[in-house]
Amino acid sequence: MLQVKDGNLEKMGLLFERYHRALFGFLYHMTGQTDASEDLVQNVFYRMLKYRHTFTGEGEFRTWMYHLARNVLADHVRKNKHSAYHYDVADFVEKIGGGVSADESMQKEQELASLHDALRKLSPENREILILSRFQELKYEEIARILDTTEGAVKVRVHRAMNELKRAFGRG
Repeated sequence: MLQVKDGNLEKMGLLFERYHRALFGFLYHMTGQTDASEDLVQNVFYRMLKYRHTFTGEGEFRTWMYHLARNVLADHVRKNKHSAYHYDVADFVEKIGGGVSADESMQKEQELASLHDALRKLSPENREILILSRFQELKYEEIARILDTTEGAVKVRVHRAMNELKRAFGRG
């Protein structure tokens, strides 16, 4: 990113290749909408270019990137308050993929739909912390920097969010 900041814009393609899937995953789990998430990823990379001067290199690039992603998501939510939060189960069926019997595939589809319904029931804050920690597999230290809080606070929030998810999923 420092090279992009210094004017080597070709390096933006490398950053896109490395991080677009993780960003899409984060945004998809927050919105439940494939098309919106793809658009939001593009907006994050646009903002990376637009605000490249704000990247200092002192912290991790991923922390800065997720700050931008959270801002893009907040803008999206503000603009689309009326938009329903939903998951397209067909997206999950595609990802289950080959070699699985029809029964196993249907069971996995149902479990995924139940999990995502449970995620949808969480507050946006709890959904976000679980997505960052469990789906994006970020370390608590990184999450603390992204959310501008302490690592201890992140641990507590993850624990509480997991308990809420278990209740929403019917396993707690």
